[in-house]
Amino acid sequence: MKAWIVGGAVRDELLGLPVRDRDWVVVGATPEQMLAAGFRPVGKDFPVFLHPETHEEYALARTERKTGHGYKGFTFHASPDVTLEQDLARRDLTINAMARDEDGTITDPFGGRQDLAARVLRHVSPAFSEDPLRILRVARFAARFDAFTVAPETMALMRDIVSAGEVEHLVAERVWQELARGLMEDHPQRMFAVLRESGALARLLPELDGQPEAARAARDARLARGVARGAPLDQRWAVTLRDLGADTARAVSERLKAPNEARDLAVMLAREHEALRRDGATAERALDLIVRCDALRRPERFEALLRAAADGEPAPDVARWRAVLAAANGVDAGAVAAACADRREIPQRVREARLAAIAAG
Repeated sequence: MKAWIVGGAVRDELLGLPVRDRDWVVVGATPEQMLAAGFRPVGKDFPVFLHPETHEEYALARTERKTGHGYKGFTFHASPDVTLEQDLARRDLTINAMARDEDGTITDPFGGRQDLAARVLRHVSPAFSEDPLRILRVARFAARFDAFTVAPETMALMRDIVSAGEVEHLVAERVWQELARGLMEDHPQRMFAVLRESGALARLLPELDGQPEAARAARDARLARGVARGAPLDQRWAVTLRDLGADTARAVSERLKAPNEARDLAVMLAREHEALRRDGATAERALDLIVRCDALRRPERFEALLRAAADGEPAPDVARWRAVLAAANGVDAGAVAAACADRREIPQRVREARLAAIAAG
């Protein structure tokens, strides 16, 4: 029984990048031997174990065979006779198909080090085309490593996967997971460019694929500004969908099963981004907008909206909107209500007090 560090940890170490997580592959072992050594099983589809002390993942070497559509359409074979090279051969890209043993020796049967030096994202084998999720993974790696290009033969395989209709078999949760991870990289606009070039964007996000070039450039600029300030996922998603309109932003978010906070912010930004630039100077319109956005009850979401809107060009007057919300929140609605002889007048009197406060500010 022998273990190697595999995949991203080896890649990032060779690139001189911080290594976040280390995954191990074990050759020559059975599940019973792993359990006897104190490892804790966690895998559902194939044997994966947690080290009893480091809690790092150790997977038994395995091969895979395609049996159906989508990323779930595989059967796995894990046994002591599966070699390290056989395990590495099932991986997606050459730069992710390297292993390092405990002595530091690198095993690189598919030229990963050469592709790292050449800054190329290249598939390991023709089996790449069996898993449509790998299109999204390549696009995500392009967003992480902006100096890397996709090898022409790999892009050709990606187009073939799309043409074969395999992308349609991806489940929404996995698509969202990869998109979300790509959006949080340093160059998320590259993810969309690679997806578009492969044809996958037209199948997964036709609303974005159909945007004119100027709209795509504006979207990419918004994303770049969001990355520069460390914007969280919900704001990056919102600026991505901003120009699609509120109804479409909602439909896309729900189709991909995006988290509620990402969906709601995307809808709100698509609906309000023009009003945020236009309506801040008028007390009545400003109050109407913060009421529509439920900003009095959800000031943190309104702040997220302002930050996302500020990634656009031209940006709204964020300081003015913060002052508007502070003025409206500063009104003591309870005191206004107590002064009303007729309770039916309370909503109007509170509104008038807030308008006056906003105007005075």
